[in-house]
Amino acid sequence: MEIAYIKTPLGTAMITGDKNGITAITVSDLGAVSTVIPIDLQEAVQQINEYFENKRINFTFKLNPKGTDFQKKVWNNLLAIPHGKTRTYLEQAKRLGDVKAIRAVASANGKNPLWIVVPCHRVIGSDGSLTGYAGGLWRKKWLLEHENPTKQQSLF
Repeated sequence: MEIAYIKTPLGTAMITGDKNGITAITVSDLGAVSTVIPIDLQEAVQQINEYFENKRINFTFKLNPKGTDFQKKVWNNLLAIPHGKTRTYLEQAKRLGDVKAIRAVASANGKNPLWIVVPCHRVIGSDGSLTGYAGGLWRKKWLLEHENPTKQQSLF
């Protein structure tokens, strides 16, 4: 397993993976960055940098997350949320075919190992609130504003 650390506007992203795909992307407040990016991680690093530069809205590198079948089903469902859009946990549960699974869906969202790429930050509470985000609600808010296609302009 290879690891790379890159600087992002939200902290240091740790990217883990190998020739079979990226298994995890996490963010922290650590300051260290990699001076050499392993070959198997270079495409992911490039695409994540492009995302933060507003040059990319979809990721095309190979994913290989570790999780249960249910978690993988939830994470795949997250990939269907368009860039710049949000869905509620209830909407996600309905799309998976079981409105009673809302807590299980929320739990699986919280275990998403692929920060930004599998966009669990696009899932909000039914009342529109920014609920639960492993990376911190301030990061969730930043990501949603970053992806918002219509930026609010200042009137003054």
